[in-house]
Amino acid sequence: MKHSYILAGTILRKIVRLLFSRGVSLNPGRLLRALFLLQNGIWASLFKSMERRRYGHLLVKFPVPDDPVIIIGHWRTGTTFLHQLLNLDPAMAAPTVFQVSIPDSFLVSKKYYQPIMTAMISPVRPMDNVKLGIDEPQEDEYALYKLTLDSPLDDLVFQRTNHYFLKHFDNFDPRDKENWQKEFREFCKKLAFHSKKRIVLKNPFHSMRIPLLRETFPNARFVHIHRHPYSVVPSTINMWNIVGTQNILKGKWIKPGIEEVSAFLDRMLDKIRTDLAVLPPETYCEVNYSDLDADPINELKKIYKTLGLKYSPEFEQKIRKFLNELGDFKKNVYNLSDDEKDIIRTKLAAHFYHYKYPR
Repeated sequence: MKHSYILAGTILRKIVRLLFSRGVSLNPGRLLRALFLLQNGIWASLFKSMERRRYGHLLVKFPVPDDPVIIIGHWRTGTTFLHQLLNLDPAMAAPTVFQVSIPDSFLVSKKYYQPIMTAMISPVRPMDNVKLGIDEPQEDEYALYKLTLDSPLDDLVFQRTNHYFLKHFDNFDPRDKENWQKEFREFCKKLAFHSKKRIVLKNPFHSMRIPLLRETFPNARFVHIHRHPYSVVPSTINMWNIVGTQNILKGKWIKPGIEEVSAFLDRMLDKIRTDLAVLPPETYCEVNYSDLDADPINELKKIYKTLGLKYSPEFEQKIRKFLNELGDFKKNVYNLSDDEKDIIRTKLAAHFYHYKYPR
């Protein structure tokens, strides 16, 4: 979906509340996006009622999973690659593009949405040419925003300032914590009900929510993936510039800068290291993207050993097949000036030292 995909699939009552409380810029492009979301909300509401009638009595009896595997780390650090790999485990299931797009009714609505979504969704992501289809793994933040209306993405869609929408984001404190946790648990319950497998999530915003997630899912396991900032920072700027341009409804989109993105990466890494340090050692692990890229199977074995997960021959066979099909995938290359590298090194000096990144 090329425009407004972040909010597409939100039920009518919630999308009306958002549009009226946040406002929409009065230009043809933004108004057309708002109209698209409103008509889409009608269908989302109808399918939600259908799902409740068909599966409500079964979902009430189904247990809420308390043990998801959660991939954390900044955007563009290889979280998607790791998510794809873990999703190959026969015992694991990741939320799909379709499930996070239509979180209120994905149990019943796929056959109705599939033809139009397949036609509208690009076969690859615009920021990096990674395969994109309705059954590919996707991060759950898109579902959480639609379900709770409480996400940092709100500040991207409805711009309130003229700077990076994450510039002053230091922590995530839900406006209604009880409702946020309830909606998240219910979403994961539906994922588990549908797949009958352990859920594996990937969401960079979860990097700022580790204590909240431990409270929500007491037996969760965390995998932190990190990558050299020279790759992460320019790639993040490119990603948010595409996502923001395609989804903004209010305000003027301004491309984030090197300093802003570097400063947020610094804060996120600080928080991850602080929050992981107090967890039991068997509940988390870290992996360097360069190691995972060079030897995926060996790094996955290390992850599984640390977290006490079962690594099966069937899983490894699927990994090898996936890597073979991936072939010579070409990563984006960004050429930074010496001044830009200096900004990144200065902002992230402690992390260059801690992770032993080449300078």
